[in-house]
Amino acid sequence: MSTTGLPRLSGRDRAVLHAIAADRCTVADDTCHSLTIDGLCFCEQFAGVRLADAGLVEASGPAPLRPHLTDAGRSLLAAA
Repeated sequence: MSTTGLPRLSGRDRAVLHAIAADRCTVADDTCHSLTIDGLCFCEQFAGVRLADAGLVEASGPAPLRPHLTDAGRSLLAAA
């Protein structure tokens, strides 16, 4: 995904952002590895990392970490 403009999101990426916005996800670390949705491992192992690298999500707090949308992630999701 490009950081110079709005990244293109697949339908799967939008669904992951919606799940994160709904507080249905956890991750193993602050780089968003091992994304789980509704307690189940997500089948695309790099989705969380890819969205974090694009600056759309971040994770912080005590374990298990809860990812949340950044301002850019909220804006992109609202525009999608």
